[in-house]
Amino acid sequence: MDDINLQYRFLDWRRRIRAVREVRAVRFQERYRRILKVGETLSYQGNSDEVGCYVASRPLSRGNCYFEVTIMDTGVRGTIAVGLVPQFYQLDHQPGWLPQSIAYHADDGKLYNGNTVGQQFGPKCNQGDRIGCGIHCEAGLTTVFFTKNGKEVGSVAIPVAMEGLFPAIGMHSLGEEVRLDLQAEWDAEEDDDSFMAVDSHEDDWGRLYDIRATGTLLEYVGKGRSVLDVGLAQARQPLSTHCHYFEVEIVDAGEKCYIALGLARRDYPKNRHPGWSRGSVAYHADDGKIFRGNGVGEPFGPRCLQGDMMGCGIIFPRDYILGSEDDLDLLEVQPRQVQKRIQNVLYLDDDDEEEEEEEEEERDEQDQEHDGRKVMVFFTRNGKLMGRQEVTWPPGGFYPTIGMLSSGEKVRVDLHPLSG
Repeated sequence: MDDINLQYRFLDWRRRIRAVREVRAVRFQERYRRILKVGETLSYQGNSDEVGCYVASRPLSRGNCYFEVTIMDTGVRGTIAVGLVPQFYQLDHQPGWLPQSIAYHADDGKLYNGNTVGQQFGPKCNQGDRIGCGIHCEAGLTTVFFTKNGKEVGSVAIPVAMEGLFPAIGMHSLGEEVRLDLQAEWDAEEDDDSFMAVDSHEDDWGRLYDIRATGTLLEYVGKGRSVLDVGLAQARQPLSTHCHYFEVEIVDAGEKCYIALGLARRDYPKNRHPGWSRGSVAYHADDGKIFRGNGVGEPFGPRCLQGDMMGCGIIFPRDYILGSEDDLDLLEVQPRQVQKRIQNVLYLDDDDEEEEEEEEEERDEQDQEHDGRKVMVFFTRNGKLMGRQEVTWPPGGFYPTIGMLSSGEKVRVDLHPLSG
């Protein structure tokens, strides 16, 4: 009888071991759909109508708390997402779209945290960039952080245990391909030191007055009590035929949305909104007016609010010379259409040139105090052309300039939206 009981116990023990092995096999099995995996390379295999998603076999842990993805090819749209999801995440959704998932999306630089509506988070990522994702836990709270090319972009605390966070990569257009490194290492202390020096983007700005730069985000930190408290940010490099357009997204309109976008001479006064003083022109978000070298604006376009994208650029005449052989070579380049952006109007059309010649005499009378070359400045709102103004090119050129004047105002700047 004892032998029979012992045999039953042995068989039951074997069944339990088999069940545990089956559970572990399911638990530690990577999952993917519309993704081709060859070694460490993942490539999108769908038709761009549906999302492809990869979920790693094991979650991040204290001993393995970070991974990286290198973008080998952005494909048609570059809709690549890198983040963390639950183990049995729906593979027809981008990471970050569903609850208990979070991801940094390369195409728009936004963070998606359990929602299909993203929030501005960091810079866009292109071919050759490395996107990293990691976790650390303090006082029972899990914090997820993201990096770009080894430098921290930002972090966010989430109410999900680290044991339930699996590395995930999403793709959504033809040609997208990445290389996955689940064993990547990242030195937090070393990165923090270099992050302040390299990733602050302060090198992009020649002048910052009462404005704080954090990555591509500019935040007004002035008093905002009078017109003398204008915060000014001016780019280090002027616009040219190489880079003739830039954009600003209003992340937070603040109290009054006293945000101005435009161009100004290099020695523009720091306590003046762009457009208010000579050698500047600007489109103001709060009233939709254009200011051209004086404090009286003219109706120009609609007001701009939080979430709106404002753009400013220069249309150079075909014979415009900036003193560079490279710029002369560009005179033969034809305008191109940029997907999901405004048309690249680098040069005036022939018809536009004829119209401007007819009006040139009248404008010369208004600008007799200036002796510089005339260029056409244009402004956009959410990718649509609002209008243009002919202005005099000041000595040294026109520098992208942003003004802010009320508490809480924040904008995200892209000084090279037409590149790449």
